[in-house]
Amino acid sequence: MSRARVTGAEAMETSYGFSTVTGREEKQARVNEVFHRVAERYDLMNDLMSAGMHRVWKNAMVAMASPPRRADWRFVDVAGGTGDVAFRLVEASSRRATGTVLDINASMLGVGAERAAKRGLSDNLTFVEGNAEALDLPSNVFDAYTIAFGIRNVPRIDRALEEAFRVLRPGGRFLCLEFSEVDMPGLDRLYDEWSFKAIPRIGELVTRDRESYEYLVESIRRFPNQANFAAAIERAGFERVTHRNLSGGIAAIHSGWKL
Repeated sequence: MSRARVTGAEAMETSYGFSTVTGREEKQARVNEVFHRVAERYDLMNDLMSAGMHRVWKNAMVAMASPPRRADWRFVDVAGGTGDVAFRLVEASSRRATGTVLDINASMLGVGAERAAKRGLSDNLTFVEGNAEALDLPSNVFDAYTIAFGIRNVPRIDRALEEAFRVLRPGGRFLCLEFSEVDMPGLDRLYDEWSFKAIPRIGELVTRDRESYEYLVESIRRFPNQANFAAAIERAGFERVTHRNLSGGIAAIHSGWKL
């Protein structure tokens, strides 16, 4: 079975893991079903799959966003239904920032809204069901657009990037945390063993759902590498595009500015 990465973001439109689907509608429907099934234990599985490292990586992205301690700083966190990143951004601003948490999956949003209420953050956050490819949000409004481990599940990544550019105000920043291509010799083989053998088994034991985690692992391997994804961000209009590898390239934070 091939584990090759696609070369460009446009090829993800009909890529469902290692399989090819008939079009973006089929991909979106199948991805939605995956996240309906895993919503309740999504963050627990992130801990198990990454040995807790996803928390470190998300903290690094929030540190790069550097939310100021003022009430007029606004962000949108896309594909962030469970609130994991949004909570961090609000807390980093001493609970002054406000944000919109947008996700296409109602099950994930339900988990996030419930958690926000328990944390006393309901006044800071609005949870909205929506599509990253066509945001029902005004233009030139947000200081930051964040997306963590979500953009590889969007069929038309180019459209999502264009929408990110649209809703950011001039001077706003795009930050994307995503699994990427390992660049450390030896680590790539260990990572493959863990990904293709251990993670689906953990998914089966914890959620009784091996298939969803097989898809998630495969989707990581099909996602464009750092250079190719950076090129897609630039095509959307962003400037000063950079990326920062984390844990030997297992994940990367991509950054771009609307100038």
